Amino acid sequence: MPTLAELVREHAALTPAEEDWVRLVVSDWQLVSDLSFADLVLWVRIDAESWHAVAHVRPTTGQTVHVKDQVGARASVRRAKMLQESFATQRVLRDRDTEWSEDQPVREESIPVVRNGRALAVITRHTNLAMMRTPSRLELTYLATADSLLRMISTGDFPHASAPTGLRRGAPRVGDGVIRLDVDGQISYASPNAVSALHRIGHLGEILGASLAQVVTSVLRDTSPVDEGMPLVLTGRQPWRTEVSNAGAVISMRAIPLTEVGQRVGAILLVRDISELRRREQELMTKDATIREIHHRVKNNLQSVAALLRLQARRMPDSQGRAALAEAVRRVGTIALVHETLSRGLDETVEFDEVADRAVRAVVEVTTHSGAVDAARVGSFGRVRAEDATALAMIVSELVQNAVEHGVGGSGGTVRVEARRKAGRDGDDVLTVTVTDNGAGLPGGKLPAGRTIAGSGLGTQIVQSLVQDLRGKITWSTPPEGGTAVKFTARLRRLPSG
Repeated sequence: MPTLAELVREHAALTPAEEDWVRLVVSDWQLVSDLSFADLVLWVRIDAESWHAVAHVRPTTGQTVHVKDQVGARASVRRAKMLQESFATQRVLRDRDTEWSEDQPVREESIPVVRNGRALAVITRHTNLAMMRTPSRLELTYLATADSLLRMISTGDFPHASAPTGLRRGAPRVGDGVIRLDVDGQISYASPNAVSALHRIGHLGEILGASLAQVVTSVLRDTSPVDEGMPLVLTGRQPWRTEVSNAGAVISMRAIPLTEVGQRVGAILLVRDISELRRREQELMTKDATIREIHHRVKNNLQSVAALLRLQARRMPDSQGRAALAEAVRRVGTIALVHETLSRGLDETVEFDEVADRAVRAVVEVTTHSGAVDAARVGSFGRVRAEDATALAMIVSELVQNAVEHGVGGSGGTVRVEARRKAGRDGDDVLTVTVTDNGAGLPGGKLPAGRTIAGSGLGTQIVQSLVQDLRGKITWSTPPEGGTAVKFTARLRRLPSG
């Protein structure tokens, strides 16, 4: 399915800045659809007689008109004529004749999308007349507000390019609550949900005719810092968002200034009670902080164990015992490295490239060797779950240590760690890692029996056990150019969604 950007680029001759404006309109037109109780369809012009539908939105506040998505449709001759007229005159037009869609009468209007005095596209609003009845005050307010926003679209005044993006979850929608302000910031209308939201933060009196800024500030008792943009939102002067917290309740507010002929005539505020949402977020933040603290303490404890092993190694009378304890120190340090990385993240996954690079550097620095050793990584491990990270770090550390100590440590050389990752058939990722060196090669120049075991030392046994835990295989080989190559595969667990 093509994206909106691809459809606009294919069917309309717009500049990149104009394409961005059309996408900005579509990103905010759910608001207009909900206030209108109507479907909206975006049409782009191929020529004067040919128009192509590239986007369609349905209201969440009422019944849809077009059950079938209109994206990809071509405008009929009569509709194309109205679209062209609205496009050319940059005026909002209403079709004099009633359309029929799926045996329902539909009123259709055309609204040009204008930016910097140039028409870019046309929006059609489709209202189901069969659902019309004597409107309530809520519906009248919604429809009047929608008409104002559509007129602003036709003059290039909406959406607001200065509105901030990328804010926290909980942005309010029409169904959550609507407040209409006049030019002085007085409340001329508030939907029942909006009134309930204000009650949640402590205001129990009448709000119609009152200043929203005074209503909110009169109940604030919390000593927490207040958003400096809050006054501009509460008076409807800027298209910003803010959050108001009081008495354990949190409401989110989004202001949308309304203009006529370039002059501000009022504003609407979308209001949502997000108390429960923020409470859950706080619980998750506390949980994340606790998990990170656990990983931090585990890392510290492992480092303490490593320090004790180093002290014990110094007291060992024989070199073999000291070497064994030094190996234990390195392995404990590798595990601590994984927990240190986890303690800095927000979830139970790690970017393993950093872990691998640090583990390889640590091995090269502490392993006894007389020549210069150059270690490098090729490819990317990607992000892996904590359950896989420890085993993977141990395997890489053991293989690099073996390559340095028994391969290139005597005369120097190169150790390369190559990682390749691809998606498996069952949803798990398959990671293939090859550790190669240009050193002396396998003992006697021969592969071990079965071509799978490179020795019977503790390090090899650890590697084989961990590879099995990762549901993989490992092989040793001698490349044509000499040295040793160890290749293993691992089936990584799926990353958490989102």
